[in-house]
Amino acid sequence: MHKEILKRFRDPEMGQQMAQRVRDSLDRLTQRLGRRANVMEFCGTHTAAISRTGVRELLKPHVNLMSGPGCPVCVSDYSDIDRIIALAGQPGAIIATFGDMMKVPGSRTTLQEEKARGADVRIVYSSLDALAIARENPQQAVIFVGVGFETTAPTAAVTIEQAVREGRDNFFIYSLHKLTPPAMAALLPDPELQVDGILLPGHVSMITGRGYWDFLSRQLGLPGVVAGFEPLELLSAVDHLAQLLQEGRPSVVNAYGRAVKEEGNRAALDAMARCFDLQEGHWRGLGTVPASAMKLKPALASWDAEVRFPLEMTPAAPPKGCLCGEILKGKKTPFDCPLFASGCEPARPIGPCMVSHEGTCATFYRYERFAVSGGASHLREGGRP
Repeated sequence: MHKEILKRFRDPEMGQQMAQRVRDSLDRLTQRLGRRANVMEFCGTHTAAISRTGVRELLKPHVNLMSGPGCPVCVSDYSDIDRIIALAGQPGAIIATFGDMMKVPGSRTTLQEEKARGADVRIVYSSLDALAIARENPQQAVIFVGVGFETTAPTAAVTIEQAVREGRDNFFIYSLHKLTPPAMAALLPDPELQVDGILLPGHVSMITGRGYWDFLSRQLGLPGVVAGFEPLELLSAVDHLAQLLQEGRPSVVNAYGRAVKEEGNRAALDAMARCFDLQEGHWRGLGTVPASAMKLKPALASWDAEVRFPLEMTPAAPPKGCLCGEILKGKKTPFDCPLFASGCEPARPIGPCMVSHEGTCATFYRYERFAVSGGASHLREGGRP
């Protein structure tokens, strides 16, 4: 059944028909606005899917698709990266982290380099994997680096609750989990961006529900569409957004109904509420954003790595020439960065946008460097056209 659904959403003939409809709709919108519409996606998986499937190139003459701060690894602050690397050097510590974090540069080194020097750094696929490592190594402090948005935070919350039930006193979380709405509220009013509409993250919306995004229309007067990840789903979402803009209707529409419901996942939301408080968060590129960081509640301080292993760190400056911060804000593209595909490549990244598989620079390096200008004539399933 799953394969049949995917086949339908990847159908080339239907994609061509929908693409022409979307282009026509966008052209009418261009006439109304006097310019191409600026549409921003807030999901790194969307960024990759839009490039991988050829949607960006296909629609380039008709709409400006902008990539926002949708990569949780990329928006992690320099100081947090340095603290995590410093924790890897603590005697008896095991750092458990997602693979994307291994090569993110700190001010002097990376977790991968520290592992090569003898630090015990292990790649895991979930916080529950990290808890299993803590069970197997009761004499060592296992620190899970929790990176993500609303999608991964519930699993971290459930893991912490399990650790509490077990009395697992050698398991800790360094929480870099962040909320997306505060970042949107901080970024979207920027007059330099002129954002007209938002493609809303599908994975986050599976947890939060469609109604989570109504603040966009109420507070910012912007339309948004919850989008899926297959070619036809992406085109459908852009089409919905073009219609909303054409009608001057700042509503939030769910175009990913096969996975996203109005109310979201109540159990996941409740787990987050039980374990996390909101504090000001430090975002690469955006700076300090109020009430955007999910930190463990004071009652859970015994499992909070930041509390149990306090470190004084000197604030780090971004690498000279790296434009990750501006790229995360949608003000620059990777092609604007003098280091892109030159001094900065996936094998030797300078900034996190080239490290993570959700990073805009990594996506552009893989799919956009050789794209044919002027708009692709077909949808592609991956790689070069």
